[in-house]
Amino acid sequence: MSSDPWGRVDETGTVYVRTSEGEQVVGSWQAGTPEEALAYFERKYEGLVVEIGLLEKRVKTTDLSAKDAMAAIDHIRHQVDEHHAVGDLGALRKRLDALVATVEARREERKAQKAKQTDEARHAKEALVVEAEELAQSEQWRAAGERLRALVDTWKGLPRLDRKSDDELWHRFSHARSAFSKRRKAHFASLDAQREVARQTKERLVAEAESLSGSTDWGATAARYRELMTEWKAAGRAQREHEDDLWNRFRGAQDIFFAARSGVFAERDAEQTENLKLKEELAAEAEKLVPVTDLKAARAAFRSINERWEAIGHVPRDARPKVEGRMHAVERAIQEAEEAEWRRTNPEARARAEGLTGQLQAAVDKLRQQIDAARASGNNARADKLAKELEGRQALLDQALKGLEEFGG
Repeated sequence: MSSDPWGRVDETGTVYVRTSEGEQVVGSWQAGTPEEALAYFERKYEGLVVEIGLLEKRVKTTDLSAKDAMAAIDHIRHQVDEHHAVGDLGALRKRLDALVATVEARREERKAQKAKQTDEARHAKEALVVEAEELAQSEQWRAAGERLRALVDTWKGLPRLDRKSDDELWHRFSHARSAFSKRRKAHFASLDAQREVARQTKERLVAEAESLSGSTDWGATAARYRELMTEWKAAGRAQREHEDDLWNRFRGAQDIFFAARSGVFAERDAEQTENLKLKEELAAEAEKLVPVTDLKAARAAFRSINERWEAIGHVPRDARPKVEGRMHAVERAIQEAEEAEWRRTNPEARARAEGLTGQLQAAVDKLRQQIDAARASGNNARADKLAKELEGRQALLDQALKGLEEFGG
């Protein structure tokens, strides 16, 4: 018979293992010596030790599920309970019990973690739903559409909740997306209708613009083109595939008209520039008649100059006031000379001039008294008003006195 601290072999070849409950039969050994029998079952024990060690490591370092871990523990425990090994089987049972506790703790930890993740997923999905429902009312069609698509991707990356909660939140989320899509579709349908109206309006404007491109009624046609441009801007944009073509036709028709007008105007400008040169020469000739020394000769010379002036055509508009002003100045000088001559030879005019001078002098004196009275009473506004009136009357008086002097004596 052979034995060691954990087992023995009797004379019949039966192998026993010592446990806390007493000896248990391990098996029968007939193939060799008792020592070989004990060594064989001790190796089986070492195999169990290694197997338990590996399982402990998997439980601690991998994501082995609790179900699979418990199945592995039960498998090893069955081998231990069958007493098919020689060694400290009680120690193995303790290690298995400790491993069960570890697995249970891990199970609870994972359960709590899953509950936390589920709660976080619920809040995240609720937030997505709220944002989607806000976006459903947006009119920022592109930005809101892109954001809703991003929310779908975020939703897909979140864990599922219980079926009821997940279905309810998804229903709200999906409804918000559908509502937005419906509003966007209606908006663009309306926009398409508006653009079709704009296209029809611009087709009409283009047709009229093209019909006017050959007109030579420069002023009226240019004015109508300005009106057409105002109508074009008010019509809004047509569809993208039509807008550029319509604009090119519209602008092209105007370009034809304005290019033709510019050519005609360029010829006219050249002619008017030459006319200006001729009129400036006549104005210089007329200015030599001033001061008037021989009224009769001056009148005859100015009449001749004026006839030649009228025979010349238009001059550039911006130069017209200056050159015509020079002629008018000469004409006024001759008229003033005629009036002076008339006054010198008309006694009735002298009498009227003296009477007018007296009336104006009386009016000036009266206004001065009224101004002094207004100032004295502190009514400066009335005084200022009367002072302006005095300036006008004084100017008339000065002119009348000057005229009276022209009568002599």
